[in-house]
Amino acid sequence: MNHSARAFWLRSPGHGEIRDVTLAGPAEGEVLVRTLYSGVSRGTETLVFRGGVPESQHAVMRAPFQEGDFPGPVKYGYLSVGVVEEGPDALVGRTVFCLYPHQSRYVVPVSAVTVVPERVPAERAVLAGTVETAVNAVWDAAPLIGDRIAVVGGGMVGCSVAALLARFPGVRLQLVDADQARAKTAEALGVDFAAPGDALGDRDLVVHASATEQGLTRSLELLAAEGTVVELSWYGDRRVALPLGEAFHSRRLTVRSSQVGTVSPAARAGRGYAERMALALDLLADPALDALITGESAFGELPELMPKLAAGEIPALCHRINYTGNGLT
Repeated sequence: MNHSARAFWLRSPGHGEIRDVTLAGPAEGEVLVRTLYSGVSRGTETLVFRGGVPESQHAVMRAPFQEGDFPGPVKYGYLSVGVVEEGPDALVGRTVFCLYPHQSRYVVPVSAVTVVPERVPAERAVLAGTVETAVNAVWDAAPLIGDRIAVVGGGMVGCSVAALLARFPGVRLQLVDADQARAKTAEALGVDFAAPGDALGDRDLVVHASATEQGLTRSLELLAAEGTVVELSWYGDRRVALPLGEAFHSRRLTVRSSQVGTVSPAARAGRGYAERMALALDLLADPALDALITGESAFGELPELMPKLAAGEIPALCHRINYTGNGLT
């Protein structure tokens, strides 16, 4: 069995490279996975690529199978789909999702992989990690039937949240983004779209995911009295100023964070990672979510691709990486 691999590393902020890896065979309770696809989450991963993770958050921001440390050299990433080549008989040949960096083969504990349902294409399953984040956000937001809701920020996380909220009966939902190109994505997801200046106000709930000070300010402006902003954005080392004077107190507005990776016991007690990830993969049976994948490149192109994604030269939600060529399979 082939135990060689290639991995993408951030050598230093703004500079990536592909390195050869030799893997040990899987021990008992482990699997060897051959990667089919991985996904670049444009928000978090480009922040890492630019070296924008604050020192105080280095431990919090570590990915499950990260190697190295911020700002680099570091091997980072968490959206990987592949086929089990070695391991327990029940898993060999199965397609699985894993929170692993961009690497052509890897060995992980059995507990780290989640089987992709047969009705979910491997190409779409790279979204599972982001949809699991969206599940957390919706649990934290706790929307009610008939709520007036806005999602501000049409990136990968914001669009995933909007796709889930659109399934709630009776909600009046808008996706709000300054980029008019996001209107096409919203249409594919079955969600109304508005530019920030045209967004409807008096919202019971606003989910903010634009990672901008302007977006969070606009989110507060869109709330009805006693409404709540659920903050999903990660600002890295940037400071954010908010208008907490004026009518913030008299209107009894709330801003609450939604933590990636954990769920408030008050939201869904006992719902661990494995159950949340299985739910996210089940939700990915919906082909409308293909709209979140906005491009594809070969694995070997990652060193040239990442600077373009980080600079915004390539507009992207999730950019999929294909491992099925370049002699990697």
